[in-house]
Amino acid sequence: MSEVEVRTVSYEVNGAPFEGGLLYPAVGKPDRALLMAPNFYGVSDAAEKLARERVGERNVILVLDPYGVDVRPGNAGEAAEAMGAIRNDNAALRARLRAALTVLREEAGKLGVADDRLAVFGFCFGGACALELARDGARIRAAASFHGLLETPEPEQSGPIQGPVLVMNGADDPMVSAEAIAAFKVEMDNAGADWTFINYGGAVHSFTDPNASNPGTSEYNAKVARRAFAAMDDLFDEVFAD
Repeated sequence: MSEVEVRTVSYEVNGAPFEGGLLYPAVGKPDRALLMAPNFYGVSDAAEKLARERVGERNVILVLDPYGVDVRPGNAGEAAEAMGAIRNDNAALRARLRAALTVLREEAGKLGVADDRLAVFGFCFGGACALELARDGARIRAAASFHGLLETPEPEQSGPIQGPVLVMNGADDPMVSAEAIAAFKVEMDNAGADWTFINYGGAVHSFTDPNASNPGTSEYNAKVARRAFAAMDDLFDEVFAD
């Protein structure tokens, strides 16, 4: 694995302080910038580790801060409370996502990445964040959601959706209903989006998270995780081919 540089990036959203983690290859010239929306724990050692694994030789990655510097959940209960609060204010959530994307664009530009070579990906709550950014009409090449929630109080309204949308879902995920899937498909079709929805048989929520160990609800699945990351990598190689 290539050596990775990691540093904290401070920024503000509506006057409140936020801190994300910027990662990029120590040697070489990256040519694309990825905004990573972490799971409901937000900025954490686990999120940084996951980002490290995706940097490679080409990527600048910003692990966005969904909550602000004063909120760093220490357990699942605190994480659920923090997530619930911002999910109940979608306008504020989208403002935070836009701000993080702007920070990524600026920081990646300092490393030589063109300002139109951006994409977003996320996990669980972060998957929902990736979809919200796409729905918001962000200037991104693609959006990828791993076992993310699909519901939104604002179906594609601010768009149009700028790039392909890839959703990777555990077919047995108890947190994603058949009704939510059907509504998402209708929403994407109505938006004229270029979208792909993959259901992985036998997988539940958090299938990419090695720490997920609640059988039937949230559980790591190494085989499915490998296939899902390969699907995202293939999409990103396609949209960044020029």
